[in-house]
Amino acid sequence: MGTVSAILLVFVGCCTNVVFLELLVRDFPGCGNIVTFAQFAFIALEGFIFESNFGRKKSIIPIRNYVIMVTMFFTVSVINNYALNFNIAMPLHMIFRSGSLIANMILGIIILKKRYSASKYMSVVLISAGIFICTIMSAKQVNVALNPSEEEGVYAFMRWLLGIAMLMFALLMSARMGIFQETLYKQYGKHSKEALFYNHCLPLPGFLLFSSDIYNHYIHFNQSTPVEVPAIGLTVPVMWLYLLVNVITQYVCIRGVFILTTECASLTVTLVVTLRKFLSLIISVLYFQNPFTVWHWVGTAVVFLGTLLYTEVWTSVREALRRTDVKQKKQ
Repeated sequence: MGTVSAILLVFVGCCTNVVFLELLVRDFPGCGNIVTFAQFAFIALEGFIFESNFGRKKSIIPIRNYVIMVTMFFTVSVINNYALNFNIAMPLHMIFRSGSLIANMILGIIILKKRYSASKYMSVVLISAGIFICTIMSAKQVNVALNPSEEEGVYAFMRWLLGIAMLMFALLMSARMGIFQETLYKQYGKHSKEALFYNHCLPLPGFLLFSSDIYNHYIHFNQSTPVEVPAIGLTVPVMWLYLLVNVITQYVCIRGVFILTTECASLTVTLVVTLRKFLSLIISVLYFQNPFTVWHWVGTAVVFLGTLLYTEVWTSVREALRRTDVKQKKQ
């Protein structure tokens, strides 16, 4: 499969996934655990069949290392989805997750003793400023939300602050996991498909901690409005249909990113993923009519400007144009 096909998989899969996740969250804001469990189970099953060959293929990276990675990955995935229970709007959720470069740089300096160029530090300042603007504007919206009493308004705001704290923790944990992966790949080589399988298979027993919540949402999903699936003429509760599409598109998205990492430079992958996040944000705001002020747009633009500056897209474009000019002059 070529680069263009992989980019299409990323855009179609990830953007569709965001749409159906929001459809799920709008009807059942606390459904994060059942969504995460379904995604993990589907990807683990696919990996068990096609990657591990029904458990007969031995892992190249030792299992003990995967246990550490999986603990971090499971924690990040659960907290990111569970944060939606705490008055966190989907656009703010996406903007926060776009700030992963900040966390990567901070932990890179602390743990790996890395040093960065001035443009990298400037990009982090821009991303931080953009997230700060969006967070402050969202805080104001929580404060003026329709609540019957001031006491309930304070409670809603405190829940929102807890959601923000969860997103910040998940951001830092995700960056720490990235550094751990980087050290593993240097030692054992890149085995992305194997890592994808173990990252989704080993955490499955951890969902027993959320079994009652998952079961309650299983009952709620069964009681949702029945709809007929056009292709097969089968009637199913609409929430199960949303979940099925969400799970499949999540797999398509991850698969597309995996193909990109094997065929393209990391810069290209980062750029594609960044543009995908921006498109998902626009879809969320326009299609679902999520509250998004002018200041939110300013903050979003600053975040993505900082991301592009960090990935040195402008430098790459200038170099490409310069090479083109040199070739034309030689001709």
